[in-house]
Parts: sequence; C-alpha cells; structure tokens
Amino acid sequence: MDGIKLVNVGKIYTVEKEQVKVLDGIDLNLPANKITVILGRSGCGKTTLLRLVAGLETFEQGEIEANDVKRKAYVFQEDRLMPWLTVRKNITFGLKDKVINHQKIDEIIEMVGLEKFHSAYPRQLSGGMKQRASIARAFAYDPDFIMMDEPFSALDFFTREQMQKELLNIHQKTRCSILFVTHSIDEALMLGDKIVVLEKGIIKSEYEIEEKNHERDLLDNKFLNLKKQIMNDLKVI
Repeated sequence: MDGIKLVNVGKIYTVEKEQVKVLDGIDLNLPANKITVILGRSGCGKTTLLRLVAGLETFEQGEIEANDVKRKAYVFQEDRLMPWLTVRKNITFGLKDKVINHQKIDEIIEMVGLEKFHSAYPRQLSGGMKQRASIARAFAYDPDFIMMDEPFSALDFFTREQMQKELLNIHQKTRCSILFVTHSIDEALMLGDKIVVLEKGIIKSEYEIEEKNHERDLLDNKFLNLKKQIMNDLKVI
C-alpha cells in the first residue's frame, strides 16, 4: 500500500453567508504503515483535514489519492460506545455475524488489555478502558488506515501516557497506517513517525522522526531541540 496523498486540497465553510477558508492548498503525503501526527492549535483545521481524509466531508479544491486504501476506520474524541452493549458487542458492532472472526476479535481484545472485561458494560469501565474498547472497535474492522481525532484528550495525564504506550504497542504489532490529530507537542513527539504542523489552514512545517523503536526519551537533546523548533513554528515561545 502506498498510503494517501493530498494534492492542493482546500476546504471552505460558509458561516453567516461569508466564506471561510479552513484549509488552503494542502500538499501532504501520509505514508503507509506509519503514524502521521497532525499538530496545531484549536481551530487550525486539524479535524477538518482528518474528516476529509476519512471521506466524511467533501472539499472544494484539489485531490485526495487513496487508490490502495480500501477500508478506513475513525476513532473520535469520545468513545461513542453503546451503553446497552458489552465490550465485545461494542467492538464487533457494525460487523456482519457471518464475517466475524472470533479468534481475531479475541486477539484484539487481548491486545488492548480488556480480556477480563469483555462482558462488562461501558458504565463499568474507566475512561482509559472505554478508549481501549473504541480503538479495538476500529481495529476489528480490519482497516488499511485509521483516523484518530484527539482520542486521549479527555484522559488524565497518567492514563493518557499509558494509552500512548498502548497505541504504540498495537501499531508495532499491526503496522496499520494511522493519522493522529493532537494539540499536544509532547504527544506528537511520542507517537509520530511524521509530524505535520498546521497553522491557520496551511502546513507550516513537517518533521520526520527516524527511530528504530518508539522508546523515546523526550528529555534527550534531540527531542528538546525538536520541541523548541515546533514551539517556534506555533509561535508559543
């Protein structure tokens, strides 16, 4: 799979009869089998870009090439679990009974650490567990590409850090392509193989992180310097 390519993509919203350009001339390669992180302030166009790639919205300009990508999945900020369904039923929700590979579902549930909670209901789960179930539901769809819209933003610091590690472990096992949106620089540095800094609807900068594994020390000079560059891009220093 070659991944997804955006060519001169533009998106316009009409607000109170005025046209607002949310994305302007986006040229971007989203490589296969990698985690690409879209980083930026609130309102810079991150979620709009994610929704365009997912096919949830149309765009007025440009082209999105995804010829080899057949199946996409989307993880929202909220877990969006059905409260009347068990964890397992939530994970397999939307899949036809005849195509469910129960052994694979068992493996996914174990992969996200919910094997002891497969019969539990959402009200019996912590915030982190709910997000694990939401992520498992995305992987159960067997996607080529997963879009994740700030899925850990509502979690406390410690749970968020744990979920980042869980996602990296899942990615190393599945090598699924992931497009991840965040406004946290540290989260971008922890997760991203590629970091795209978005500002006011345009790409301000891109960074490739070549690491043999994801055991990253963000206090290492390499990452401290990269963080300073990104903060300068976002004009926060």
